[in-house]
Amino acid sequence: MLKTVLSNTECAECRFCCSFRRQSLWETPLFDGESVNRLPALYPDAHFKPRGDVFTIDIDDCYMTDDPEEEALCPFNKNGCVLNGEDKPFDCSIWPLRVMRYKGRLAICLTPTCPVISSKPVAVMQKLADSETGDRIITYAKNHPWMIKEYKNGFPVLREFE
Repeated sequence: MLKTVLSNTECAECRFCCSFRRQSLWETPLFDGESVNRLPALYPDAHFKPRGDVFTIDIDDCYMTDDPEEEALCPFNKNGCVLNGEDKPFDCSIWPLRVMRYKGRLAICLTPTCPVISSKPVAVMQKLADSETGDRIITYAKNHPWMIKEYKNGFPVLREFE
C-alpha cells in the first residue's frame, strides 16, 4: 500500500518494523480470529495470544534477557515477510502509519521511529495520508475498529477523521 514512498529494497535492508522491544509490544500487529485459526498450519513457528477481542503474535519466548530494549524478531520475518497480501496484518500493510484514537477522534498518525521514513520529508507522508491511500486506511479502520490503537505521544497526526 505504501510502495510509492517505501521501496522493497529500503524495507528489506532495515526491517525495523519487524522487531519489537519489550517496552513497545503495543506495536505488535493485530490479527482477527480467522487468521489465528488459519496461519499456524501454514507457519508453525507463529504463536498468538489474545489482546482483548483480537490476537497478537506471541514473542515472549523470543527474548533472552529482561532488558526492555532487547528486540525480538517477528516470526513471519524470514529474510523479509513471508505473509502474502491477504494474510498480512493491516498494521504491517500501512507501516509506518498508524490509526489511533486522538482527542476523541480517529487519526492517521506517523510512527516516529521508522528509520527509512525519518530520512524523508514529512510532506511525503502527509500527501499519502491525504490521498486515496488515506481514504482506504480510514475505510478499513471504520470497518475494523479493533485495529485502532490508542494515541501515543510523539506520533505526528497527519489526518483526523470521525
